[in-house]
Amino acid sequence: MYNTIFDGEQVTLIEMLDAREERLATQKKMLSNKDERLICATMNIPGPIKSSPILVDVFSKIVEQVKQQVSNSKGKELSFYSKKTGPEYYFTCSLDPVELKKQMVSIEETHPYGRLVDLDVHWLQGGTIAAISRADLDLRKRRCLVCRKDAKECGRARVHSIVEMQEKISQIIQNGGECKDEQKNSLYGNRAT
Repeated sequence: MYNTIFDGEQVTLIEMLDAREERLATQKKMLSNKDERLICATMNIPGPIKSSPILVDVFSKIVEQVKQQVSNSKGKELSFYSKKTGPEYYFTCSLDPVELKKQMVSIEETHPYGRLVDLDVHWLQGGTIAAISRADLDLRKRRCLVCRKDAKECGRARVHSIVEMQEKISQIIQNGGECKDEQKNSLYGNRAT
């Protein structure tokens, strides 16, 4: 199954940088109302393959959870894109950004595939796009897929190979998600500094 999960077109660094710029432009366009909050969902997949039918299917399952979570907020689904650089999903609502970010972190931490996505919350503040982070909420930092330590530290130090991380992603997908014991008390343990 490892081969089929990562059967897709390879993307270049330039394509990823262009996709980031396009995503920012899309966010600006979608945040036309100062009272709206924008959920921007993207996959968190290391390596040159960012999209495949299996990865899009996994992403769709998380998107369904996001929709359920915010179903009472009178929000509006704006777009679901399946791009070579990875799937993207956008949803607006009028919930308080702090409460909305807590809900998105909860999905990232408790959904079986939550570790494979980033669920960012944005809004307009003084004409520019603002965002809220886990650190702003004194929540636990994202954990490394492989060793469960701080993901940013492992990434910066390139502690794990892309193959090693892809093997872990494959294992998560094949097992239908992370082990339940890894998820217990995950939100407030080892708080962000």
